[in-house]
Amino acid sequence: MNTIKLPLLKRQYLELEKLALGAFAPLNGFMRQKEFVSVVDNMRLPDHSPFPLPVVLDVSEEQAQTLKKESLLILTFDGVDVGEVQIEDVYTCDKSRVTAKVFGTDDVQHPGVSHFLSMGDWFVGGAIKLYQRVVFEFSEYELTPAETVLHFKKSGWNTIVGFQTRNVPHRAHEYLLRLALEQADGLFIQPLVGRKKIGDYCPEAILEAYNTLVNGFLPKERVLLGVLSTSMRYAGPREAIFHAIVRRNYGCTHFIVGRDHAGVGNYYGKYEAHDLTRQFDGELGIDILRFAGPFYCRKCDGIVTERTCPHFESEPQYIQEISGSYLRAMLSDGTLTPPGELLRSEVLESIRHIQLFIDEETE
Repeated sequence: MNTIKLPLLKRQYLELEKLALGAFAPLNGFMRQKEFVSVVDNMRLPDHSPFPLPVVLDVSEEQAQTLKKESLLILTFDGVDVGEVQIEDVYTCDKSRVTAKVFGTDDVQHPGVSHFLSMGDWFVGGAIKLYQRVVFEFSEYELTPAETVLHFKKSGWNTIVGFQTRNVPHRAHEYLLRLALEQADGLFIQPLVGRKKIGDYCPEAILEAYNTLVNGFLPKERVLLGVLSTSMRYAGPREAIFHAIVRRNYGCTHFIVGRDHAGVGNYYGKYEAHDLTRQFDGELGIDILRFAGPFYCRKCDGIVTERTCPHFESEPQYIQEISGSYLRAMLSDGTLTPPGELLRSEVLESIRHIQLFIDEETE
């Protein structure tokens, strides 16, 4: 019998690796149809475990018809065998219905929707094996769940806050990180460096900026920095739950969900992710720290939130919002320098020599 091989795109290879390393536990492979349907419809696996987003191996219809007759699929990358799937299911779905459920919209302008629609229309489900780890330009920053759990244990950390980001750290991020360090033994900053949309920060800029912040302005003996090489889904509230589950698997006991977590444009409400995570309180194996979105108040002369500043509604002329999109717009202009109260000058200087933004999508 001929061995069937499937060349992987980089994003697929990274998903294979995360499954094998336990980052997406309790999944033990690419989703079978029953798992896929349950997750899309109920944000739970068939055994009722919370899991909000599909993790699938997509193929073309032609490939699917061939694979229906097979039991083993060898996965390759750049001509090298890197893993396998024990084929248990080959299935398709109504993509418009799925995007509406998962992303809350079927608008093709939504980057998560457009990407899902561009993927193969068929999926291969089954248990996986990884033969070879992914090697890429940021591998030295990539820690496995086993490695982070060991680091936390050796450091004597009993409580660890996980922080998800896809931006360089502005002052509002700093505020949240310091709040986390007030409440826990350690902080795990884990920027996402997988597939992202055009206009997002490049991984080099994110890492350089966080290295500057951690080494110069945070107690570095209480902070661990390591990347997560998986795709950004832009699924808002559902992705907040997904990010929490992943950080639980890396050994975190707490996870920060802030304003418009994993959001894009105006597709999700400011604190919609807070509301959805509450529906899973006590079930995720990790505690959610729901923080209001910090901003700079000129009258208070500091970083505050609507819960700590009396001027948010009464004197809005003093309020300066600090958001990733606002700062990206300033930095993209090229002639504007964000003020120090929004972005630390040392962080800005550390990334001036780096290409800041992704200018083309890669798979």
